[in-house]
Amino acid sequence: MAHEVTGAGEVTGAGDLTADRVRRNLVRLREELAVAAPGSPPRVLAAVKYVSADDLGTLVAGGVDLAGENRAQELERKVAAQPGLEWHFIGHLQSRKVRQVVPHVSLIHSLCTDSALDQLGRHAPPETKVLIEVNVAADAGKSGLAPSELDGFIDRARRARLVVAGLMTMPPRASAPDDSRRWFAALRELAATRGLRELSMGTTQDYAVAAAEGATIVRIGSGLLR
Repeated sequence: MAHEVTGAGEVTGAGDLTADRVRRNLVRLREELAVAAPGSPPRVLAAVKYVSADDLGTLVAGGVDLAGENRAQELERKVAAQPGLEWHFIGHLQSRKVRQVVPHVSLIHSLCTDSALDQLGRHAPPETKVLIEVNVAADAGKSGLAPSELDGFIDRARRARLVVAGLMTMPPRASAPDDSRRWFAALRELAATRGLRELSMGTTQDYAVAAAEGATIVRIGSGLLR
């Protein structure tokens, strides 16, 4: 079965997926990231929104050790299928889904609303790690805080006994990878001035640019599977 690539750069089918293909792609990605960020390449997170629970074993056999899911219900199913993977939540975090998400992940990438923050404060264990999503480009089509809202939100998250590990962003759709560089650089500066280490930025389209600008995690979908 042929893969269908969506507008988000992910893949909706994996009928001809093999562990060898995943392994080759993972090696290539890591080599490119090491060139882009010598000495400190980011981790590769497999974005598995469009990968079935049955196909996750192929990713593991190919060397994937970190996966991210966008949907709370699918996260529960996929963690049950592959509990040995490290799991992150990378989708928009709805307040009503917090209790579904928290038990299964080591990191939430997308905290940006007071309602979700309130639910995490109520239901998440102390020291739960989060990234705060920042809309550095002020893109009306994207979620995230404005940079001017960041400090107050960090304070509220810490009062809720969360660990703010870093920041995440999704830049506007671009025609060339380098078009995203200024947004990645802006996120890096926001993190650096606040002593935050983790930066989740970059996807299949622009991972090398993100790595060069300081990403510690890149979220890769079709780049692993095609």
